[in-house]
Amino acid sequence: MTSSSSPLVSILTPVYDPPLGAFLACVRSVQQQRYANWEWCLVDDCSTRPEVRAALEQAAAADPRIRVTWRERNGGIVAATNDALAMARGEFVALLDHDDAIVPDGVHVVMHALTDPAGGDIDYVYTDEAHTLADGRESAHFLKPDWSPERFRSSMYTCHLSVLRTSVVRDIGGFREGFDGSQDHDLVLRATEAITAAGRRIVHLPALAYHWRNIATSVSRAEGTLSRAVINGRRAVQEQVDRLGLDAEVVHGAVPGCYRLVRHAIDRVKVTVVVATRFEGAAVRPYRSAVAATVRAMSGTSDAARGNVQFVVAHPASAPAELVDLLDHELPASWDRVPVPGGWSLATALDRALLLHPADVLVSVAPGMVPRADETPDWLGAMVGLAASPGAGVVGALIADRENVVHHAGWDVPNYRWYELEGLPVGQTTSGNDLLIERECTHVSLAAAAVSDRAWREARQLAAGRWHEAGRRLSQALLDRGCRTLWTPYARFDEHVAIDL
Repeated sequence: MTSSSSPLVSILTPVYDPPLGAFLACVRSVQQQRYANWEWCLVDDCSTRPEVRAALEQAAAADPRIRVTWRERNGGIVAATNDALAMARGEFVALLDHDDAIVPDGVHVVMHALTDPAGGDIDYVYTDEAHTLADGRESAHFLKPDWSPERFRSSMYTCHLSVLRTSVVRDIGGFREGFDGSQDHDLVLRATEAITAAGRRIVHLPALAYHWRNIATSVSRAEGTLSRAVINGRRAVQEQVDRLGLDAEVVHGAVPGCYRLVRHAIDRVKVTVVVATRFEGAAVRPYRSAVAATVRAMSGTSDAARGNVQFVVAHPASAPAELVDLLDHELPASWDRVPVPGGWSLATALDRALLLHPADVLVSVAPGMVPRADETPDWLGAMVGLAASPGAGVVGALIADRENVVHHAGWDVPNYRWYELEGLPVGQTTSGNDLLIERECTHVSLAAAAVSDRAWREARQLAAGRWHEAGRRLSQALLDRGCRTLWTPYARFDEHVAIDL
């Protein structure tokens, strides 16, 4: 890079009594940066250990790009980070914890993206990160997805390395008092709102640019700090939900630092739930068993009594009379049977059901899929709430088997393959807590999915094939139209009767 294409980046680091070895490694990591046009704004928040002060003084004396401010009284991480922000002279700011490290190419790869001619509209870049133990050994790699606002409300996943345009950070008021421990989450929630509203870009770089050290004194790990961080994080997400006018309450998720939006759309929209079955040839017997399992399970849930929810079984109009009579006998009074004339397809069955039972949200459930109301009692509310949210396309559910093994948790687009979570135990924790949070993905299956009437009508002609293939095609068609494909763990279905999906 030439100097004209190398804007100054200010690295912000609040310092308070870090382990000396970890801090010295942090210093070395900054000094070894391949990208030369950086400054390091360090703010000591009244560290109590003399060796920390000595290390700061030595680092500043060794390199004029390292600047240190000494607070007269301890103010906490928000106050110290805001002091570092006030020192910043760079066009961009990078966030670095006092016990972590940036890889030698870390700042370079980010600044290369920001200074590329095609990157002039980028205001925020985040990278992948390696998790390391106290002794510096890597324990895991956190490979992150592209920008996923739903996931970000569920968890502060962008983390490190994060580099933001300084003017954006200052325009939103910097780090907010009262959000200690979750100050980065709150900052990025507000920054990404502003960036999105301005039509600017948020970019993920798939590069391991940062080493996050998992030690007891880390801000996110320290005893007593974790609960405060989690409480403040929930409040930060709730405030964004309120700013955006989303009808939802934010509650704590399955693990600390994860959050859930409990949406209330199910109370105000009409819903049609469709179990579409072929009843053809040799498939009659398994389909009959599959439909019976799904109907029994759904009829036993609290949603079956909702006046704004209609449950439907759609079948070919050419189905044998004895099977139609069987359906009429077995279906609860609140259910309807919808014959589908003409050639059979999943899309035409869903279309026919929606024509006879108009609704704001269509829910597709394959025969044999059984909602686990014991684990996810508000499964329908979770699916409908996401489907009714702004910009939503298709919403997929967690599909597992009775042995608690994940069959479907969203697809990854590059190879049209099952998402890498297939085969894991339900509830398994991962670096990104992928099975525990709502998030954007690329494709989901219509074997257990919800879609708004608006989105369905926009792309239904492209939903060809059976449940998995139709879901993939519909998801892609809506993605191409700017809609989001979403997945929720709060609607679990078990595949009780195996059919060809």
